[in-house]
Amino acid sequence: MTMSDTYDTPDTRDMLDRTRQGVIGKPLDRPEGPLKVAGTATYAAEFAREGCAEGVLVGATISTGRIRKIHREAVMAMPGVLGVFSSERMLRRAAQGTAGEAPEQDVSKVDFPMQPVALVVAETFEQATAAAKALRIDYDDASGDARFVATEDSAQPADDPVEAGDLDRALREAAHAVDLRLTTAGHVSAAMEPHAAVAEWQGGELTLWGSLQMLGYNVAELADSLGLAEDKVRILAPYVGGGFGSKLGISHEAVAAALAAQELGRPVRVVMTRQQVFQSIMRRSETEQRIRLGCDAEGRLTAFAHEALVSNLPGESFSEPVTQASEFLYAGENRLLAVRKSDITRLTAGSVRAPGEAVGMQALEVAMDELAEAAGIDPVELRKRNLPDAVPGEGTPYSSRRLIEALDAGAAAFGWDKRATKPCARREGEWWIGMGVASAARVNILAKAEARVTLTADGRVVVETDHTDIGTGSYAILGQIAAEMLGQPIERTTVQLGDSRLPTGAGSGGSWGASSTGSAVFYACEAIRATLAQAFGCAADELILKDGQAWTEGSEPRAVTELLSGDLTRTGRIEPGALMEKVNQSTYGAFFCEVAVNAFTGETRIRRMTGAFGFGRVLNAKTARSQCLGGMVWGIGSALTEALAFDTRDGHLVNHDLGEYHVPVHADMPDFEVILLEERDPHASPLQAKGVGELGICGAAGAVANAIYNACGVRVRDFPMTPDLLLPHLPDPFAPAA
Repeated sequence: MTMSDTYDTPDTRDMLDRTRQGVIGKPLDRPEGPLKVAGTATYAAEFAREGCAEGVLVGATISTGRIRKIHREAVMAMPGVLGVFSSERMLRRAAQGTAGEAPEQDVSKVDFPMQPVALVVAETFEQATAAAKALRIDYDDASGDARFVATEDSAQPADDPVEAGDLDRALREAAHAVDLRLTTAGHVSAAMEPHAAVAEWQGGELTLWGSLQMLGYNVAELADSLGLAEDKVRILAPYVGGGFGSKLGISHEAVAAALAAQELGRPVRVVMTRQQVFQSIMRRSETEQRIRLGCDAEGRLTAFAHEALVSNLPGESFSEPVTQASEFLYAGENRLLAVRKSDITRLTAGSVRAPGEAVGMQALEVAMDELAEAAGIDPVELRKRNLPDAVPGEGTPYSSRRLIEALDAGAAAFGWDKRATKPCARREGEWWIGMGVASAARVNILAKAEARVTLTADGRVVVETDHTDIGTGSYAILGQIAAEMLGQPIERTTVQLGDSRLPTGAGSGGSWGASSTGSAVFYACEAIRATLAQAFGCAADELILKDGQAWTEGSEPRAVTELLSGDLTRTGRIEPGALMEKVNQSTYGAFFCEVAVNAFTGETRIRRMTGAFGFGRVLNAKTARSQCLGGMVWGIGSALTEALAFDTRDGHLVNHDLGEYHVPVHADMPDFEVILLEERDPHASPLQAKGVGELGICGAAGAVANAIYNACGVRVRDFPMTPDLLLPHLPDPFAPAA
C-alpha cells in the first residue's frame, strides 16, 4: 500500500507537534557515528570483492584537441597490467546534478586539461599507477584556438534577464547610491572522501559501489552511459564521505570501472587521487559582479541591479545562478538582474555547495553595507527597512520569513550595539578590531521522494529508501521522523539507506533531502497509523502512540504489537506541487562577525561569529547546528583563503590539492554561536520543515568583509581577501585608534 501526495495544499495539522514520543527536533546523535569514528563504516573504495583488479585514470596533457594514438603495447608488457581502456563510452565530463542521463562521452576528444582519457588496470594499485604514468599518448593539439579566461565580449545571456521600471533614472534620482564591481574566485568541493567506484558484473547486471549523492538519478546516468536498461544497474552507497555537489552526478571513475570490469570479467576498483578530483570534477565558476543600489533619504531601496559574468565549458548548460537570492531578498521597484556565461577551456563548472547564493550573497551584502554607510544608517536597520511584502516584480507572497527575527536575535546575542560606527576605532596591540553583519538567504525546494516503512510484528521500525547520508545526518533524521510518528523508542528504529534497489528518495543535495525524503517517511507512517487506528477501533487522529503503547483519550493503553497480525509495511511518496509556485518558501538568517586585522601584515583572524537561522521546523537540533556551523566555515574560507588558481596560458589547474587549495582548518576557527529560530512552514512540506544544509554559507563571507572594513577602513571587493590585497591600503600602523 502506498500513500502518495502531490503537495498542493499546506499541511496545517501540526502533526509532529501533537505526537507524544518526543524525539523530533531533539539533538540526537547520529546512529552511524560510532561506526565512522571507529573506522568500521565501509566507504566505496573499501568494499572488498574477490579478484578485484585496480584501475588508475590517465589525464590528458593538452588543453583541448583529439587523441591520435595511445601507445598501449609498452604498457601492456609491464608487470601485472591487465588492460588499457579508452572508449567512446567513457566520460569526458562529470554529469551535472539531477541530469538523469549520460554526460558528454567519447574520451578521444579532449575538452579540458587533465581530462581523464584512459584507464590502466592491473593486479595491484602500485602496478596500475606505474603503468598509468608510463602510458604515452599522441594528440592532435587544438589548444591554440581555445579561450582560457572569461571575457564579457565572449559571453552570452545565461537566462532571460529580469528587468523592471527605469533603473537609470532611479539611480540618478536616488538620495544615496553605490556602484560596485566585485569578484569571487572559483571553488572546489574538496570532500574528504575522493571519488571512488568498485564495479562487478553478474549475468549481464552491474553492481557498483560508489561515492554518490543521488542514486535515483545516478542509476539513470550510469545505465545511459553504458547502454543498459536501468533495472540492470544497482548502485550501493551506504556511506559517503562528503559531497557538497561534487557527487550529484556520475563521473569518470564509475563508467571507467564498469567498462573495464565488463571486458575483464572480474571486479575493478577505480579511486581518483585528490589531484584528479580537483582537476576533473566540478568547480564553482569564478564570478565578476556589478551591483548598483540606490535608496531614498530614509534608506528605502528604489533601484536594485545585480549583474554577473560566469564561465563554463562549451556546450554546458549550467551557469552559476549568482542572482538567485537577489530575486526575492530586498525591495527596489526599478530592477535589473542578469547573468552572462563565457565558454572557456577549464574543467566543468557545476553545483558546489549553495550554487548561486554562496557567491552572489556575499557580494550583495558588501554592497548593502556600503549603501548603509553612504546613507548614514545602521547596517542592520537598512536591511530591515528593505524587506518587501511580496517578491519584487512577481507579487508572490512569502510562506514565512524570519529575517528580522534573525537580525534582532543575532544582534542581541553578539553585542552589535557595541560596534563602532566608524572604522579604525578599536585597537588591541597591533590588531585593528571590527564587526560586520550580513543577511543569509537560500531558496528552498521540495523534491520527489519515496520511502518504505515497516512496523514489525515485534514492534521494531524499519525505514528503507535509497536516500544517501553524506555526513548530514540522514540516518538520524529519518529515524526520528518514523519513531515520532509511530511512537517507538529511537533505539528500536533502524534506517537503511544507499541502495538503489530501495524506494527512490530525493537524494542528498540542494538542501532538499531531509524535508523531501522525510516527508515520504511521514506519509508512510501516516498510512501505518491509519491501519493501527482501524485495528484499535478509533479515528486516526484520535490514536495516541508512545513507547510502543497505543491508546485514545480515556482508554486503557494496549501494546502496539497486539494490533498487528504480522509485519505492517507501507510506502510513502511525495511530489512537489502548486505550492512551489504559489509562495516563496526560502530560508533566512543573519551573520555577525568580529575580526582582528594585523596593522603591520594585513593578516585577518576571525575572533567570533554568530549565526541566527530560520528554516521551518528543526528536525534534529544537533545536525541542524552542525550544518550551520559547516556553512559558516565555508563562508570563512570563501572570505579569506579559498581560490582555484588556473594558468591563463593553457587553462590547467595549478593548486590541485589540499596543500595549495587552502580550506579553513581548526586553528582558523573562531568561537561560533548558532541560534536556531524554530518556526512552522506548512507551505514547504508536511513536516513544516525546510532545508538548512546550505543556508549557513549564504552571505557569511560578506559579514567577514564588512567586519574587515569596520576594523581597518579597507574595502576589499575581491574574494578571497588575502593579506596582499589589504596591506597596500592599511592605515599607518603607528597611528592611534580614531
